Amino acid sequence: MDLEKFFKANNIVIVGVSKDPKKVGHVIFRNLLDANFRGNLFLVNPNAYEILNREAYKSVNAIRHEIELAVIAVPAKKVLDVIKDCGKKGIKNIVVVSSGFKEIGNEKLETQLKELVTKFKINMIGPNCLGVFDAYTKLDTLFLPRYRLKRPGPGGISFVSQSGAIGSAILDLATTENYGISKFVSYGNATTIDESDILEYLAHDKETKVICLYLEAVKDGKKFIET
Repeated sequence: MDLEKFFKANNIVIVGVSKDPKKVGHVIFRNLLDANFRGNLFLVNPNAYEILNREAYKSVNAIRHEIELAVIAVPAKKVLDVIKDCGKKGIKNIVVVSSGFKEIGNEKLETQLKELVTKFKINMIGPNCLGVFDAYTKLDTLFLPRYRLKRPGPGGISFVSQSGAIGSAILDLATTENYGISKFVSYGNATTIDESDILEYLAHDKETKVICLYLEAVKDGKKFIET
């Protein structure tokens, strides 16, 4: 499983970017702008023409450029339709920050989500997660605004957390104590990509010298031990 584009994508689409600065999609978009992310950002909102002076597209398929990573921040009931659009577009890497799946007992919707990403051969982090942060590339899908959660500078530590709350607390501590971060991953429900997949990727990452894990459960014990 190649996770490279979750940290080094150049063309990113954010689906669900509202004009409301308090909404999750808007916060993610603003964070990438404020971080001076060097790649190209595309916004999807069927009810807006532009947001912060950037063109907003009606759908993923209206974008003519090739997309390497999609960040989905829409209500849970709309996620499947967005996944279908991403699949038809040929997008192979997706972060679903949306909640409302098995963590609240909605097993059926999560099963449908897993079947859909498997059908389209999509790598997915989430749902119900903060997503990823790379201190080197400035790729940042965390939906906590920078004035509330400052991001650490570049370093050699990569932190993987199933819990978004624990993960954000660790990032805050790292910033306060001047610890440098290589990569941060909050992977949520681990519907497809799990802790072992992320661990394997980080073990071969040249910018990562130390890997820290916060696990609430191990999805596949044998796979984890082998990794």
